[in-house]
Amino acid sequence: MPRTSVTIPTPDGTCSATLHTPADGGGHPAVVLHADAAGVRETFALMADRLAGLGYAVLLPDAYYRTPFAPFDIATVFSVPEERQRLSALMASVTTELAVRDMGAYLDFLAGRKEVSGTAVGSTGYCMGGKLSLLAAVHYPERVAAAASFHGGNLAVEDDEGSPYRLADRIRATVYVAAAQNDKAFPADQYERLESALTDAGVRHTLVTYPAEHGFAVSDNPTYDSEAGQRHWEALAGLYAQNLPGSARA
Repeated sequence: MPRTSVTIPTPDGTCSATLHTPADGGGHPAVVLHADAAGVRETFALMADRLAGLGYAVLLPDAYYRTPFAPFDIATVFSVPEERQRLSALMASVTTELAVRDMGAYLDFLAGRKEVSGTAVGSTGYCMGGKLSLLAAVHYPERVAAAASFHGGNLAVEDDEGSPYRLADRIRATVYVAAAQNDKAFPADQYERLESALTDAGVRHTLVTYPAEHGFAVSDNPTYDSEAGQRHWEALAGLYAQNLPGSARA
């Protein structure tokens, strides 16, 4: 799939990103893909290519553009204390306020691209990106029509005033959340809290636990699970086909 390196002006500087598009060169519904905590890398570029192959213009932004960093070794990032600490600091640098501001810039950018058709946008995210995906649905309900989170963390932390679960009544998108089993970043109390909030708000949603560990959908993670990964692709394709006007399978 064609990839185009782009820069996105934001209130805080310039965000680097890639735009992945179908080979036919036409206009297609847009999707924003939020990478996991280890950041944008070739694994996610290939995932964006795969989504583009389903008929979408996929934006893959660098959430850490404010803080340049050396790439992580995914095989050891959680086992080497110094690397885990470095990763935690980067994650903390992407506050809810900054993430919401960035999403507005992404949407403005997509609205001006010839590769994009319509105004309805999809979002998907992994690990840290799962929360970013749901925040997009919360804060841009007029644009985000379908939002997914796969092994997302901290989606319903009770003392987080900006948590997606607290603002579920703003969501107009159809939501798909696939949790990982035994996930310390999204334990049972958060699962129940999010389920209740989405149900009470009348949000069309699916909330399910896959029988796989955190990181199951991302192929360079040590915990990648091929069966759960394929299931995630099928769920994502169905979500977007049903909710993004003009999609290849709608």
